Amino acid sequence: MSKDLSHYIRQIHKLRVNKVGGQAPYQPLLLLSLIELVEQDIVIDNCFAISPELISIFIKYRDRLSNGYYQADLAQPFYHMSKKDDAFWHLEPKPGHEEVLRSGGRLNTLKKLKDNVLYGYFDLELFEILQNRIYRTTLISTIIDQWFPGEFEKVKELLQIHSFEQLRLRLKESGGAIYSVEDVKDELVNEVRDAAFRKNLLILYDQRCTFCKLRIVSMFGENIVDGAHIKPFSKFRDDHYTNGLALCKNHHWAFDRGWFGIDQDYQVIVPHNRFTEEPPEASMSMYNFHGERISLPIQEDAYPSQEALRWHREAWKIV
Repeated sequence: MSKDLSHYIRQIHKLRVNKVGGQAPYQPLLLLSLIELVEQDIVIDNCFAISPELISIFIKYRDRLSNGYYQADLAQPFYHMSKKDDAFWHLEPKPGHEEVLRSGGRLNTLKKLKDNVLYGYFDLELFEILQNRIYRTTLISTIIDQWFPGEFEKVKELLQIHSFEQLRLRLKESGGAIYSVEDVKDELVNEVRDAAFRKNLLILYDQRCTFCKLRIVSMFGENIVDGAHIKPFSKFRDDHYTNGLALCKNHHWAFDRGWFGIDQDYQVIVPHNRFTEEPPEASMSMYNFHGERISLPIQEDAYPSQEALRWHREAWKIV
């Protein structure tokens, strides 16, 4: 059978939806989100990672178009859309995790999905169809007519909203935010919030670890530096950039366990007798950073909060 535009229109009509608690068409919502990534040139190769951009777009459509009484995890349609006998959506497992996908294990949470899957991808024929703007519009219209009748103008409006970038810029301008318990109940919303915090913080710190000054960025924009909270987010829910530090993964882990602190002059304090180490070179010892000044953000109003740094020192008894 020829996999042309008409073939994929028929496939859209056969997408499965969960009808428990009201129709919840999450596979059509996911498909709409994936097409938007192509429409906005966020994805240019046939590799759709479980990215903050995809998650934020899915939330946008889910919250505005879904009539379901519960809020599905992105993982459910991302996984289940690949399980049809004639599926046009496929999953690429992480090396060593191939058997998890072959065995039919249910990857129905975001954590399970991210632990086992590198990315999803379309049939080559469908991805080539999506490169044509007229065909993309036809598929979008098919999704709307089948699953969201009467919502064409709303979807047209939503397609113009770059949801993740809009959130990131809003937080950048405000210097961050403090959230309520209710704000962070949704795992997907939390993923996007954390990604926006990290991206803005890394821009402020020139993508460099404030402790060891390491800066490594891949050709795809990947970075080994994290956006770390000084006062833990789980307790304070404070995403202001003054409550953040850019730290490589090793020093993020160490900071969160009180292996070092930062004083009122932004100098590193490495307490004695908290750990032993055998660095390959003496210059790489954590103890050698004691007394050194950290790298600070490019904006003075984003400098780490003295109150937050004091809280961290007192919490871990760092003197």
